[in-house]
This record gives sequence, C-alpha cells and structure tokens, in this order.
Amino acid sequence: MPTSSGSGPSSPSASRSLVQYLNQILSMRGPNQLPYEEDVKWAIRQNLLALVKDYAGLQVKTAPFTHNDGRTTTLLQVFGTLPMYYRDVKYNIPVEMWLLELFPRVAPMAIVTPTQDMIIKPHHPFVDASGIVTVPYLQQWIYPRSNLVELAQNMSGVFGKDPPLYSRQSAVPSHLQRVQTTPHSPRPSSSIHGTNPMYSSSTIGSGSPRTQSPYSPSVSGQSNRLHSLNPPYTVSPSASPRPPAQSPIPAVRTENPVEAFRNKAIVALSERLDHDISVISRRGVAEMDDLFNTQVLLNERSARADQGIHEMKREKEALEEELQLYMTNTMEVESWLRHNDVSGGRSEFNIDHAFEPTDALSNQLLENTAADLAIEDLLYSLDRAVQDGAVPWDSYYKAVRNLSREQFYLRAICATVRAAQRHFQVRLLTKTVRCK
Repeated sequence: MPTSSGSGPSSPSASRSLVQYLNQILSMRGPNQLPYEEDVKWAIRQNLLALVKDYAGLQVKTAPFTHNDGRTTTLLQVFGTLPMYYRDVKYNIPVEMWLLELFPRVAPMAIVTPTQDMIIKPHHPFVDASGIVTVPYLQQWIYPRSNLVELAQNMSGVFGKDPPLYSRQSAVPSHLQRVQTTPHSPRPSSSIHGTNPMYSSSTIGSGSPRTQSPYSPSVSGQSNRLHSLNPPYTVSPSASPRPPAQSPIPAVRTENPVEAFRNKAIVALSERLDHDISVISRRGVAEMDDLFNTQVLLNERSARADQGIHEMKREKEALEEELQLYMTNTMEVESWLRHNDVSGGRSEFNIDHAFEPTDALSNQLLENTAADLAIEDLLYSLDRAVQDGAVPWDSYYKAVRNLSREQFYLRAICATVRAAQRHFQVRLLTKTVRCK
C-alpha cells in the first residue's frame, strides 16, 4: 500500500541530475540504505536511466511503501505519465512503478493512478479496481531478460488497445461551450487535440452543450458501451484565433558602455561556469561508474577470498586432528617400549622373542603364519632368479610345486586354528555370562 510522500532529485527529467541522484541514493549506507542487494544496484541504476531516457514523462524518487503485513520500507518509485495511442491519438496515462526489495529478480508493482476527473474502467482485463496492473509481461518477468523499458512498452501497447481510464466530468468545459456558442468561431475539431470521444459524440458540434456522465443512461442503448471505450481524459484545447497584432515600432535608446560590458562579462562568465560544471559533472559520472565497476569486482574477489579462507580453516582443523592422533600414537608406542624393554640393558636383542603367544593355539598360528610368509618370500626370490637365468626352468617348476603344496597345508592349518580360537572365545564368553 504505497503512500504519497517522498523526495526525488530537483530535475529528475535531466539525465545528468538523474545520474547524480541515483548514484547518491544507491551508494548510501547505514540506516538510510535502500533495501536492495549490492550485486543488483548497478542493474537497477541502468534500468531506471534507460526508462527515463525513453519516456520523458516518468520521474524517479524514493518513497515509503507499506506492505500488506504493516511493514514500511523506503523504496524506489517511478511516477509520471505513460504515453499511449488510442485510435491514432496520443494520450497520457498516470502510472506508478514500485521497485520492491527483491527487484530486479522479481517484477515491479505497476499501478494506474487516476486523477480526480478520471475513473478506472470497470472489469478491465489487466487493471483491477484498485489500479494494480497485471499485464502479461509482469506475469512472465524473468531476470535478467526482463527490464523496465520493455515493461513500459508492453503497458503502452496493452493500454492502447483497451484504455484503462476514462473521464467522468459532469459538464462540458467552459472553453468548449464558448467555442460552440460563438457563431463566427472556427470548428472545435481544428483546435482540440486528444479530445475524449465522449465529448465528440455528445457535446461538440451541437447547438447547446449537454451534461454527460460516464454512467448516464441518456444515450439510448449505447451509454455503457460508449463510455467503456472512452480513452483517457487528456484534452489540449487551443485558444480562439486572434487578429494579428501590429508590429511595435522599436524605440531607439542608448546603452551605457559600462553596463553593456558588465552584461557581456556576466554572460561570458556564466557560459564558462556552465561549461566547467558540465565537464566536472561528466568527469564525476565517469569516476562514479568506475567506482561502481570496482565495487562489483571487489565484491567478487572478496567472495572468492572468503571461500578460500574457509577452505583453509577446514584443512587446518583436519591437519590439527591428524597431528593430535599421531602424537597420541607416538606416546603410546614410547610408553610400551619403556614398559617392555626385554634387552635388560644389553645391546643384543633376539627378534624371535619379541612376541610371546599366550596359549598353544596362538603359538601354532604364529609359527604357521611365519612359515607361510617365508615361503612367499622364497617364491618371490625364485621368480627373480628365473628371470635372471640363475635357476633352470625344470628345477624352478619342481620347487614351486613343492613350496605351493606346503604353503597350502600351512594356510589350511591357520584357518583351522583361527576357527578353534573363535570357538574357544565363544565358550569362554558364554561361561562368563552364566557366572554373572
């Protein structure tokens, strides 16, 4: 629900003033910052500049906008008149466009704002009773393909086929009455441009003006149909022709040389000031454009830097966890070595006594596993010897066959021992559970 208050640039129709105004309000920070995302502010600026450039009747300002849930936010608003052509005659439709917080990713809100002497056409297909516009272009808004210029063109074309507003004046304007009642005045049609067809069909050209209302049933069988086709209210009457005035005789006067020099100096100084202001303004706009581009580039680099820092932090945490694990394992190994020093201070140490089985099954499993691994190393050495030509092939085949048979028996015994150990552990666990 928009409100009517707001402020805009002093001359929003001028391109230079509009550029300065948009640069100022889009770069504001703090509590007065507009609620648009930083990465789309440049797109918003370009949309507004292109729209005002193509449609001089539209202006830009900021105004408070009240949502349906009661929230009030300061948003950008485009207001003014949108031209359209109805039956080859140009009319101006008063409209407003609100750029919501998620613009341009979502469509703006377009509203037709009739004046006091205008009324919204009932049951219009694209404008409801409150003036909200629902043309197909708004329903199919896709960023970044859609923009405000094409929206204005679409609205102008739709309104030209079916005008959303028409006049509700209750009487013919006085200047039209004078034109009709003066016997020697020219035809009204030659002095009226963009006249409402309601007047041309009911008052103009008749001897006495008649009062005609948009809802009046006085026209037999055609009142509602006639007024539903009425275009907007814009009427541009021209004054009645006047007799040519006599050319005045120029008076001869002398001008003070000092005053003349002073006036010329003021004019020259004003021109130089205007030129300097224009140069400074263009330079400022160019610098502002460069700053906006730099801001976009810095934002992209900042995002990449933040992502890299985040990844480095995660990698650091993972490395710290690995380091902690390695330190813990190192401490456990050192502690085991201190408590299991079997050398007794001597330099000799028998590697065969490094592991002591706890039972006969474990001892048998250890011996068979060691024999299996020894045969595996012997087979590898035989392969290298055959490749080097140190062992004949027939001896190699016999040795491999005998070693493979022995390795098979060893692995079978290991499998049997493991099964026996599992069975023994299950029995021991069962006894423990029963005892508890």
